[in-house]
Amino acid sequence: MKISEGVEAAIHCAAVLAGIEKGTTLPASALAELHGLSPTYLVKHLKQLVAAKLLESVPGPHGGYRLAKKPSAISLLDIVLAVEGPKPAFRCAEIRQRGPGALEPEAYVKPCGINAAMLRAERAWRAALAAEKLSDVIAGYEESADPRAVAFNCAFLARHQRPQG
Repeated sequence: MKISEGVEAAIHCAAVLAGIEKGTTLPASALAELHGLSPTYLVKHLKQLVAAKLLESVPGPHGGYRLAKKPSAISLLDIVLAVEGPKPAFRCAEIRQRGPGALEPEAYVKPCGINAAMLRAERAWRAALAAEKLSDVIAGYEESADPRAVAFNCAFLARHQRPQG
């Protein structure tokens, strides 16, 4: 299974937005700069997070983005689903019914065992992501990050966050 870079960017942006002061926003351009991403690329994913009600988009000269919920109320699954959509990662194409040994469709009344196994794994993966909260990711970062990275990020946020006027 491959998760898109957009998921990584979305989780990083949500974690950064958790660090801005109450009543402020951070522009997409600053988030893109911080992560070395194209602003156009990032805005696409930020809009997905807004549509999922994980972020708020504030228009105007002091506008930008901020979290719509507390970090403890946002799971990694919420972010993955906002970016990747709700469909399972594995989609059975019933290839067992193709090829020279394929039987008539009535022979395939039982669900594909491979599909069933993959869907069980998907449910377990989703349950694990649902249990991981953004607040947990942030706490892990605060415990293990190099102090220089923390200082840089704090200074970056202080320079780029926009007060609501």
